[in-house]
Amino acid sequence: MDNETNRFRTPDEVAAEQISKVVTQDSQPTPLGSQTPSTKSGWRQKLHISWPPSKKEWLAIAGVVLLIGSLGTVYALTHQSKPAPVAQKVKKVVTPPAPKTVASNLSGMQVDPAINQRAVTGVMIENSLDSRPQSGLSQASVVFEAIAEGGITRFLALYQDNNPADVGPIRSARPYYLQWALGFDAGYAHVGGSPEALQDIKIWGVKDLDQFGNSGSYHRVSSRAAPHNVYTAIDTLIQLQAAKGYTSSTYTSFIRKKPAPVKVPTAKTVDLALSGPLYNVHYDYVAANNTYNRVEGGAAHIDANTNAQISPNVVVAMIIPYGIKSDGVHSDYATIGSGPVYIFQDGAVTTGQWTKISEKSQITFTDAAGKPIPLNPGQTWLTAVSLSSKVTYAP
Repeated sequence: MDNETNRFRTPDEVAAEQISKVVTQDSQPTPLGSQTPSTKSGWRQKLHISWPPSKKEWLAIAGVVLLIGSLGTVYALTHQSKPAPVAQKVKKVVTPPAPKTVASNLSGMQVDPAINQRAVTGVMIENSLDSRPQSGLSQASVVFEAIAEGGITRFLALYQDNNPADVGPIRSARPYYLQWALGFDAGYAHVGGSPEALQDIKIWGVKDLDQFGNSGSYHRVSSRAAPHNVYTAIDTLIQLQAAKGYTSSTYTSFIRKKPAPVKVPTAKTVDLALSGPLYNVHYDYVAANNTYNRVEGGAAHIDANTNAQISPNVVVAMIIPYGIKSDGVHSDYATIGSGPVYIFQDGAVTTGQWTKISEKSQITFTDAAGKPIPLNPGQTWLTAVSLSSKVTYAP
């Protein structure tokens, strides 16, 4: 044997040599007539492997296996598959539901639904020079204004949306204020009243909160002289009503609409002549707020609670026949019936008719065609004026 034959060969070299032999032998033509039947299977015959394999053949097979394994390892190392992307968890942002509100039965403003379950509270607030500035008028949702006696006006302020802690000064009852309060099924806070009014409270079934019989729900302030010093808090009156079983109010609300300010105001100023310079009323339309700044006695009408000018959203002038009772003192208004009405809102005026068919019915407002006149949400201020000629306005 020569040195090349005896040289040590690795298994890989042996396998390569065997494969080379097989390929070489397969490529050479077989002499004619030299083919002999063989019991070897076709694939072993092609590879010239005897069975069982010889030691040399075993080494060749092992070499092939090692070669394939090595190639597989190299491929795996050089062709590593990228890991499958991990899905990112998206944190869902939960938006809390918007608080649910409804239109207030009294003001038409958006309020918590529980507000409409409260009882309406009416308070008689005086307007003599000694009572000014009053407390709590700007926080009332509806205010009625009329002459009480001697040309001095007085207010019935109705509360349901707001609960001011200071309301007053509080004065006595009159029949027409009772009728307006009954239209809202309201508790009625007052300090005594005219003989006729005190009798009507019993006859008409008014929810009476008279200070004379419920003094613990009222207090007197030291900053003013009697009788202009009686005040209360709406929460206190609500507790008094609850104790009497007046826990809710059932009434027909004013019809409300969406505010729609006119581009060119036709009623920027409004004047209501009631009894004289100290009690006549003037309004200036404020387009920026779509409200009416109130002036009386030639000065801005201020609420002591806020130190701000009272500015209702709607001003209503009801033409109601006016006179003096047989006692020669107390006022007399024909509040049951109907008459002309001027409604100021959005910088314009709408004329129509007011109607109240009974003590306990609600006031309604209709236009010339008999259709309801809707009002803007917010504070509505209603004033009884004796004649249409005493209502004037200008663009």
